[in-house]
Amino acid sequence: MKHFGGNDRDDDVRLKLVETLYNQPTSLMMAVLTGAMGGITAAIATQNPVITAVGVALALTGIVRFVLYYRMHRNALDHDARKLERIFEAGAYAFAGLCGLLAALTIYLHPPGAIQVLTVSLSLVYGVGISARNAARPLIATGQLLLVCLPIAIAGLLAQDIVYAILSALLVLVFAAVVSVTLNLFRILRDQITAAEVSARMADNMRRLARTDVVTGLLNRAGLNHDLVELLMALPEERMLAMFWLDLDKFKEVNDTLGHPVGDRVLAEVAARLRAQAPDKAAVARFGGDEFIVVAEVGDRFESERLARAIAEDISRSIRIDQRRIDIATSMGVALLPNDGHDIDTLMQSADLALYHAKVGGRNQVCFFDTAMTRDLVRRKEIEVELRSAIQRDELSIFFQPIVDLETGRIRSFEALVRWFHPEKGELRPDEFIPVAEETGAIITLGNWITAQAAKACAQWPEDVTLAVNLSPMQLRAPGAALGILTALRDAGLAPHRLELEVTESLFLDDSADTVRFIDELSAEGVRFALDDFGTGYSSLHYVNKYPFKKIKVDRSFVSGPNAGRKSDAIIRAVAGMGSTLDMDIVAEGLETIEQVQAVKAAGCTLGQGYYFSRAVPDYLAAMLLAQERERDEKARRA
Repeated sequence: MKHFGGNDRDDDVRLKLVETLYNQPTSLMMAVLTGAMGGITAAIATQNPVITAVGVALALTGIVRFVLYYRMHRNALDHDARKLERIFEAGAYAFAGLCGLLAALTIYLHPPGAIQVLTVSLSLVYGVGISARNAARPLIATGQLLLVCLPIAIAGLLAQDIVYAILSALLVLVFAAVVSVTLNLFRILRDQITAAEVSARMADNMRRLARTDVVTGLLNRAGLNHDLVELLMALPEERMLAMFWLDLDKFKEVNDTLGHPVGDRVLAEVAARLRAQAPDKAAVARFGGDEFIVVAEVGDRFESERLARAIAEDISRSIRIDQRRIDIATSMGVALLPNDGHDIDTLMQSADLALYHAKVGGRNQVCFFDTAMTRDLVRRKEIEVELRSAIQRDELSIFFQPIVDLETGRIRSFEALVRWFHPEKGELRPDEFIPVAEETGAIITLGNWITAQAAKACAQWPEDVTLAVNLSPMQLRAPGAALGILTALRDAGLAPHRLELEVTESLFLDDSADTVRFIDELSAEGVRFALDDFGTGYSSLHYVNKYPFKKIKVDRSFVSGPNAGRKSDAIIRAVAGMGSTLDMDIVAEGLETIEQVQAVKAAGCTLGQGYYFSRAVPDYLAAMLLAQERERDEKARRA
């Protein structure tokens, strides 16, 4: 059906326009009542069978029309726009035509003048008023007005009376004016609805884009949260919701060696494989970086195990990109609702914890959540997350513990020790967060920060005081590790020979070329190295012989541990004798009493460190200790 304004952009706009016909039941009811009363009044007043028949038909048409209108009004969205329009159109034309016919008959048959005024007035008022009301469908509005005006105009011409002839002419002008107003209203209304529809579509597209990951086309976090709510609401009571949280193992190596474009293509391929394995209606999302989440409805744990195994096996298949073969494995944590959590947040925490357990347990494995994953694992995970932002929040501080010359009692060096003062948990011990930092790789950022901050403090001390910093094996293996340390020294204005890196024997287990290159590069610049915790772990004189150590630190267990005694004294003496021969300083750690100080000094140790001399202190107290020492020396010199 072709209407005025037939260029409606689509069915949605058309439906909105048609719905406006059904949005004002009160106005239609008033029009029906007025027309019905006018028709009945004319029938009673004239007693003319023709006028009576038309008047009764008008009243009945109005009643039927209002009943249909009310039913359609309540269920407008359940019907096709064209069907709604046709039903309204038929009733509108019938009612308008009867109104016009009734008025025309009263003019042509010459009943009392008051009846003519009543019927003509009601018909014209109805025709003009309904045109504005139904402007959303201008053909209906114009057709109604035409059906009202045309019979009156014809009757006026047939009456052969100048007044009625003028009325007929005026009706033409009224018709043209009202049609113009109606079409203008239609254009305004159509444009507004069209603009609203365009805005709604743009909002939908923006919402969809906001919920979609650009690289993989999967859901992002926002999209996952939205779909999780829908999955949970639709979950049958006897079914379970399984969450599979995946982390690609060593994906960073792909980005570092092949570049991010190749890495993105690997992520897209993993996404495609996840879509292929995921059941219908499952939510598949890229949670961030190289982490993915699949949430699916399952019948039992066995079904979730089969799905987890299928996903892991599919991802482990080699990926070919530009003739390159790339092998990717995944660690996966799985949690089930309601077994492992009764809401989405708890389910995600359980799956995340299971994933963490899978990575700590050796990677490339699937781990289901169970209650054996204790609070300790939760705490370690919290530490991992919070540690990465602790530096920016100024929660980390560098403390310095003096290393003292046992012969003179003067401070020769300070060991930099990191302290974490958490705003809620209080002070966290290094043995709580350093292992977590090493497991997660955060030790690289942390270690570089410690070196940079400690070097800035040391640069303010006297030239003869050096700085000792612990070095993690992971820091050494990081790309550009030596350059990073030299850059920190340069930025701080600290001479390389004033820095001493303390390494443990675990660093040399693989005895790699990277280790040799790192030590050689820094040694060439003047940086010194010390072997820390000597006498524990994998002690070997081979390391002392191969690498340019200037200092050996005897582990505190030989000095103040539960097994300290005659045997440990003999070991300390042997190490001290070796150090004297090789022109190396021997540091005794863990000194707490004067007796221990005297014992290690007698054994041949040259330096000492421990609570007997001082605990680790902030940088301003370290500077104060040095100032006090210099003041004592000056007084002694003057004396």
